Amino acid sequence: MPLFCFNTVADYLEAARQMAATGHPTLARLLAEEAADRTSNPAEAARILNEFPGSSLRQED
Repeated sequence: MPLFCFNTVADYLEAARQMAATGHPTLARLLAEEAADRTSNPAEAARILNEFPGSSLRQED
């Protein structure tokens, strides 16, 4: 598996898509949630989360 460098929303989305394509939907959803959190556009955040359906898997402090 390649080493990822996460600096932008696009980096998180690319990693999420790769995880989904390789059969890791849980990790894909978590990466998508982070990408959605990092965008300031609510419509774009919703689009990102719709691309990776499922409930939030995050554990809040």
